[in-house]
Amino acid sequence: MAVGLMMAPAFAETSEVESEGSGFLTSALNSAVESAMAAPAESAASSKQMEYGRTVTDFVSAPKFGGYYIGRYQYSDKDKAKGGAGFNQRLIRFYVDGTILKDFKYRIQIQTNNNAFHMKDVFLEWQRYKFAMVKIGQFKRAFGFENPMNPWDISTGDYSLFTKKMTGDFQGDTWGGGGRDQGIQVQGDFLPVGQDNHNLIHYQVGIWNGEGINKNNVDGHFDYIGTIQFQPIKNLYLGLFGWTGNYGSESAGNVANRDKYAFGVKYENKGWSLRGEWGHSQYSGNVQEDAWYLVGGMPINSWFRLCAQYQTYRANESWRTAQCVYSLIPEIQLHKNLKFQIQYNFNDNRGAADKHFNEIWAETYFRF
Repeated sequence: MAVGLMMAPAFAETSEVESEGSGFLTSALNSAVESAMAAPAESAASSKQMEYGRTVTDFVSAPKFGGYYIGRYQYSDKDKAKGGAGFNQRLIRFYVDGTILKDFKYRIQIQTNNNAFHMKDVFLEWQRYKFAMVKIGQFKRAFGFENPMNPWDISTGDYSLFTKKMTGDFQGDTWGGGGRDQGIQVQGDFLPVGQDNHNLIHYQVGIWNGEGINKNNVDGHFDYIGTIQFQPIKNLYLGLFGWTGNYGSESAGNVANRDKYAFGVKYENKGWSLRGEWGHSQYSGNVQEDAWYLVGGMPINSWFRLCAQYQTYRANESWRTAQCVYSLIPEIQLHKNLKFQIQYNFNDNRGAADKHFNEIWAETYFRF
């Protein structure tokens, strides 16, 4: 049957697609589209074998639509912060994905933050062979466990300093694209083990422009990024990540290197979670930085979960300028499409005049 066939990678943490799901409005839209496409597609699929050609119109899944909103209230007692940012839209996203000829998966995702509207993801991935799937377009860089995760699922009110600094653009100062770039990637899973037949090894390797989200290559240099991940037991992942590249203009004589490496661990099962990563970055020849975090979550009951996080970022690998954040995050999820978070952050910003300050974030999540 051609309708509704989605080819999902075995390692769900490598994509934002699988965990998002649909809300009440987009579920109704998806059902209507599937019903409209079902009869002719089923008839065509059963009457002939799949073939290729520019006139083929069948063997395509019904597009799947989804969307969600995350809103936030932010309070801070930091000096001159004027009480924090107050109410704001963390993000509103809308996406569509599907398959063509069973083996080609596509996705388009757009986002707005207050008044900033932009393209988030747009890619096509050939998924014929699960040990070597080829993706081209704009998508998350293959660096870190947390970076490819959906904002709904990271357990905290924002991505960690590790993810923002190590997977952003250039030195990590630009995070507006959410660790995305334009390029081509090969990824795969292989070597099934254990009684549950889970894949022991997952890998990703790719070439990206090195300019960040929604930008062309302007300097002739590329970023080369890869990861190899091991799953010794089901739901426990151990990962190594590497990144090398250059940026700047050769004609201007300001070409600089950008090299990074990291390792991490991730475990998720029935509401219990533990994730930690450490990374090191070197750029412009001798400037170095590092970052790490540890976040864990435990279910109290079917609708209440408690999470805690510790994280540090050190510019120039110096404790004198270190940013350390300690967080406690109660989470209430009343429905699969509705949840609330309250996050308390104690900030130890050792390089600033106002070294210690407190923050409270209150976030609402709903899928539509």
